[in-house]
Amino acid sequence: MASQEIEALSSVLARLPGLGPRSARRAVLWLVKNREQALPALLEALDAVSETLVECQTCGNVDTRDPCGICADPRRDAKALCVVEDVADVWALDRARLFQGRYHVLGGRLSALDGVGPEDLNIASLMDRVADGSVDEVVLAMNATLEGQTTAHYLAERLEEHNLRITQLAHGLPVGGELDYLDEGTLAQALRARRPV
Repeated sequence: MASQEIEALSSVLARLPGLGPRSARRAVLWLVKNREQALPALLEALDAVSETLVECQTCGNVDTRDPCGICADPRRDAKALCVVEDVADVWALDRARLFQGRYHVLGGRLSALDGVGPEDLNIASLMDRVADGSVDEVVLAMNATLEGQTTAHYLAERLEEHNLRITQLAHGLPVGGELDYLDEGTLAQALRARRPV
């Protein structure tokens, strides 16, 4: 039986996304075994982030400065704006290094079942960003869920009044995917989005 402190640490770690109780206990055991090297570095990193973490007032990204590194980067194309649901989506897209524009984080997606309406998302500031005419293209990079597609449709309607190009990420077959392993929704979307060879 572990001490209350170790159980408390396991319980806190188990609340992190992707970690359940068993994974949290393994992480705690690893930290205990490697405490002389791992714990000071972990505590220092957590303390530094705790003191400096801020939300970018321009895009909603999380960084240690405001504006964030992406918004402050002069090499980024300010005329292209990619709208995402969450900060994790910014990090995933930016890690791929395929989009050289800037981002806008909504902070969620529309969901009538969860009581999330347009006023609960970062939509007003998106409209402010495109209203001045400095944005030529808005890429709607919503997740391929019913709520994500509802959000994308709502945003496309709101953005139509501005003179800009509105695009959406393609959906369909994943690279390396085999047809017999794909769900019917993915197959249907792939067929609807087919193009000439």
